[in-house]
Amino acid sequence: MLSHSQIIAYIPVSDLARARKFYETTLGFRPLESSEIGSMYESAKGSKFFAYISGGAGTNKASTAFWDVPDIDAEVADLKKRGVVFEEYDTPGYKTVNGIATGGGVKSAWFKDTEGNILAIAQRL
Repeated sequence: MLSHSQIIAYIPVSDLARARKFYETTLGFRPLESSEIGSMYESAKGSKFFAYISGGAGTNKASTAFWDVPDIDAEVADLKKRGVVFEEYDTPGYKTVNGIATGGGVKSAWFKDTEGNILAIAQRL
């Protein structure tokens, strides 16, 4: 049954070398394995994501993946120091202040990778 299997996020990229530099140098991930089609990365608690070459990179208007963090303010500050630029939103339902939106029992912040994919970090309150 799928409910007993690990899920791995797919993140489409158009330029694998550029994406690897972002995920490895800017965000600090180490590849578990790499090939000419993509790189697998591991995050906390055994979660993984696969950055793979795709013509669909950056076309999704919604978040591709998010990391559940214990302190979003500290995480945003650290990522900003690394050059990450956070998106600012002002829509019905939520508005970001210094890159962070609060609502529905969670604080969230969004940023784009080098391929245009929307990524997020979130802290449950």
